[in-house]
Amino acid sequence: MDSNIARARLEELAGELERSTALLEHGGGADAGELSTLDQHPADSGSNLADADREEASLEVLRAQLERVREALGRVDAGAYGRCVDCGRELPDERLEVRPEAERCVDCQQRAESRR
Repeated sequence: MDSNIARARLEELAGELERSTALLEHGGGADAGELSTLDQHPADSGSNLADADREEASLEVLRAQLERVREALGRVDAGAYGRCVDCGRELPDERLEVRPEAERCVDCQQRAESRR
């Protein structure tokens, strides 16, 4: 994949991830529909906790993906983008189309995931 195209796609993805992260960090701007600060129903506390847990998990995923995108931009700068960081093989363009931040070939990625 051409490094200019890769950089543009990665920068666009980074921007989207940053906007999504900022939106979640600031409460999503959603109105809960409450007329007061008092719980309207006993189950509200449990729902609020579940929502907060879900938002925090989403933030973790977004932050991790943003970090991978930034690392991929670093590989573009270093001239190493599109090569597996483990075995050095060239990554197929199809893989980079789907996962522009991919750092490993499918075989090495499977091995890395099985070690976790």
